[in-house]
Amino acid sequence: MKRRDFLRATSAAAAIGLMPKLAMPARAQTFNTLKFIPQADLAVIDPIGTTAYVTRNHAMMIFDTLYGVDNSFTAKPQMVEGHTIENDGKLWKMVLRPGLKFHDGEPVLARDVVASLKRWMSKDVFSQALVAVLEEISAPDDRTVQLRLSKPFPLLPDLLGKIGSYSTAIMPERLASTDAKTALTELVGSGPYRYVASERVPGSLNVYEKFADYIPRQELAEYLSGGKVAHFDRVEWHTIPDAATAAAALQAGEMDWWEQPTADLLPLFAAGNDVKTEIKDKSGNTGLLRMNCLQPPFDNPAIRRIVLQSIRQADFMLAVVGEDQSMWHTPVGFFHPDSVMASTEGLDTFTKEIDYEKVKGELKAAGYNGERVVIMSTADYPSIKAMCEVTADLFRKIGFNVDYQVLDWATVASRMKNQEGLDKGGWSVVCNFTAALSTYNPSAHTWLRSAGVKSFDGWPSIPRIEELRDEWFEASETAAQASIGAEIQKVALDQVPYVPLGLFYVPTAYRSNITDILNGIPLFWNVRRV
Repeated sequence: MKRRDFLRATSAAAAIGLMPKLAMPARAQTFNTLKFIPQADLAVIDPIGTTAYVTRNHAMMIFDTLYGVDNSFTAKPQMVEGHTIENDGKLWKMVLRPGLKFHDGEPVLARDVVASLKRWMSKDVFSQALVAVLEEISAPDDRTVQLRLSKPFPLLPDLLGKIGSYSTAIMPERLASTDAKTALTELVGSGPYRYVASERVPGSLNVYEKFADYIPRQELAEYLSGGKVAHFDRVEWHTIPDAATAAAALQAGEMDWWEQPTADLLPLFAAGNDVKTEIKDKSGNTGLLRMNCLQPPFDNPAIRRIVLQSIRQADFMLAVVGEDQSMWHTPVGFFHPDSVMASTEGLDTFTKEIDYEKVKGELKAAGYNGERVVIMSTADYPSIKAMCEVTADLFRKIGFNVDYQVLDWATVASRMKNQEGLDKGGWSVVCNFTAALSTYNPSAHTWLRSAGVKSFDGWPSIPRIEELRDEWFEASETAAQASIGAEIQKVALDQVPYVPLGLFYVPTAYRSNITDILNGIPLFWNVRRV
């Protein structure tokens, strides 16, 4: 029996065995309560407190945004009624829809928006392109938000309606005035659901209730745009770290929706009609390996390059998703394969066989002297844990002195911010994944940013990538964009801001009486029970 088949069989047995032991209510409390199992615990509730997708999904429930993308990823007005562009593209005036309210009953005013955007811009990577040309943001009246720019910025609606982490969450000015480095403990949102902080149980439960005064747009809901109609009075997020327990709860009807079932347990749902599985995010996720570019040994680009050249992406995808190759794609570069920016140049490095002894010699020649390498893994995210295990095995084979540490995700996310050495709680390597949508171009591609300590955790400093990113913002022709993408990939393969590990698709699983789940990330408007 193959190892994966063995794991699948034992996992299924475990799930079945656990079913009568679950200490949960027999069914959902009421017809109007949706019970959801998120991919990980919601450790951070501040919408710009972390790039973790579980925080992004939470933020989308309780905060509305000025714009939102539709199914074609076109930005559409959401909180705004519309906008005008004057002074040759250097003056934007956005007018809020009338009647918008916060969850505390106060009206949404333009000054709230200004404060919210300022807080967001202090953290969001993509927004720095706007900050570079922003001369003033103001609220000339209660419904008008005005931006004066030094040069045109036609991507403004796309920026304000983007899908990735650090969404433009609109909150009251009194909260938005909180320094971005200080985590919010009170959440007063502007979206279709309000957060019930009093019912939060860290590591176990988060609760949301329908906000009766939310005014949906009249258009049909498409992804982050249109009418965000809350059909459930209450949504409960139940954190269930053990996959077998989560599968059993879904099968028994004790839970309604499991965000990310593990590949080994998908066969449990194939035989019956009570649970459906479906890939809602058609663009997939890109696995990645990030090295700490501030600390030895990975402050040395030559050592990072040797790691990249030792990666076989298929090994990682097999560990994450399994043998069904319709669920993953390799080789993958630094942009989504469907993007105009994508290039196949140099990707053969991710498919070749590895001579481990040869690599050991190359590492030594590049200056590696046996320094301890801390790989942070997590028990909370099965896909991340799988990638970390493959990484640890590979690193040992090529001669690294590996210190493999399995932590909870909240600890990993917090420790990733530590720029100090290992003796002060720092780290060397993490694995993660990013929504592949963010890799279509350089704009919201967080992991590609290479501005040193101003970049995301790992802090690569590769000036040429930053220069090419700036060139992309000015490139309107497809051919020019493709050329920039090819050059970025060439530089990235040499200097290694991160290592792409492959593209994979994660199905979601839900009870058959749950319908109208939108495509894309987990969104809770539009969803209903039948």
